[in-house]
Formats: sequence, structure tokens, C-alpha cells
Amino acid sequence: MSKSQTHSNQDWHRQDILAAVRKRGITVAELARQNGYSNSATFYNVFKAPYPKVERIIARFLELSPNEIWPSRYQSKPFHSSTRANVKQQEVA
Repeated sequence: MSKSQTHSNQDWHRQDILAAVRKRGITVAELARQNGYSNSATFYNVFKAPYPKVERIIARFLELSPNEIWPSRYQSKPFHSSTRANVKQQEVA
């Protein structure tokens, strides 16, 4: 396990994810094909930006949850009072 995996607030490194999949006997490209992605390059977008559907596929394959692999993408956002005011204004309208 790498250092990035031992800190619960840090995302796994791309290479750690690729290695974890390879250790289970297939490549990420093959995992993509098995899940209906004819162009596996699309699947690799998960390493650049949030891609919930692919995150779930990879996590399920590794028997983890997406937030264990990409905690930064699943951290709860602080609720600002300005957001609450905007919601109330929308409810009134």
C-alpha cells in the first residue's frame, strides 16, 4: 500500500489504482471493455476529473467504495448561509 492510500483524506495515486486492477488479473482497458466502453480512453478520464460512473465500476471491481479511492471527490462541502438564503428565495418564488 502506498503512502497515498494510508492517508484517508488523499486520493489514491493513478499508478496505485492501475496496479491494484492489474493485481486482480486484468488491465483498466479490459475493465472498461467489460463494462461496455468500446473506447477505453473514455474510461481513463476518471484519472483527470470526477467521473462517478467509472469511479463506481473501478471501486466495485476492487471491492471498495469510490470514496475510499477518491476521498477528495466525496468530501462533504460546507453549507454556507448564502446558499440557505438562495434556497429560501427559490422556495418563495
